[in-house]
Amino acid sequence: MLYCKLKKALPTAATAEKNRADRLMERGSMKILALGDVVGEKALRYLEATLWQKRRELGAELVLANGENLAEIHGISARGAEALLAAGVDFITTGNHVFDRRDSYDFLNDSPSIIRPCNYPPTCPGEGSRVITSPEGWRILVINVSGCVFMDALGDPFRAVESELERHRRKYDFAVLDVHAEATSEKLALARCFDGRFAAVFGTHTHVATADAQILPRGTGYITDLGMTGPVHSILGVTPEDVIEKMRTHMPRRFTVADGEIRANGALFDIDPVTGRANAVKRVEF
Repeated sequence: MLYCKLKKALPTAATAEKNRADRLMERGSMKILALGDVVGEKALRYLEATLWQKRRELGAELVLANGENLAEIHGISARGAEALLAAGVDFITTGNHVFDRRDSYDFLNDSPSIIRPCNYPPTCPGEGSRVITSPEGWRILVINVSGCVFMDALGDPFRAVESELERHRRKYDFAVLDVHAEATSEKLALARCFDGRFAAVFGTHTHVATADAQILPRGTGYITDLGMTGPVHSILGVTPEDVIEKMRTHMPRRFTVADGEIRANGALFDIDPVTGRANAVKRVEF
């Protein structure tokens, strides 16, 4: 009698993905802390002293921060970005000042922990989105887009975001969007347009925190602007005298980061990674 030994069937990609999802579903919701524009070295030093403790207190598994003003308002440097990541930030978004310093270009191209707005021309350094993995194993698509109202006329932000979502289709569990824009209406329009397709949408750029943290009808957690991480006694992080002189005389004036007390502003998003919806969103200040 002839016997044949049956080989054990190898798991398919679909089976492996289902097993991964089943394991993750047992772990419940996750919290993401998003911090507003980090302004200058003093704000960086403040985060180095406070952020690790604060993320433990909040239970934040992931920390995002907008770093485009880190180099004393004027862009971001590779050294500053690395220090921000060491201070407890997991991923950096940027904005219209991202290319102010040429020494950041290689870092934008090479680092998996930073992006620039996706509606810049594709020839620009860096990427407009990346998929990152949380400590628990969730795959999170982070997209950065710049507004066009009262700002440089870049590509259509709506089409750019749609393109990034399509490019990463089936490669992530849920998505987060930083809308770096001046007009509150444009930020809210983008959030409403993509409601239900992002777990969280937050605005940056104005440096002024808004009081409209909410969950949109289809489940996206939203806030129009996170505010800034920078000096309290300032004008958007800048020494008041610099801004006043500029406005009164209309003459060139180099802006400097203000001295004094530093505060961090942002929002905490409680997200259900299985549904890709927000359970809660609240403003955070420390």
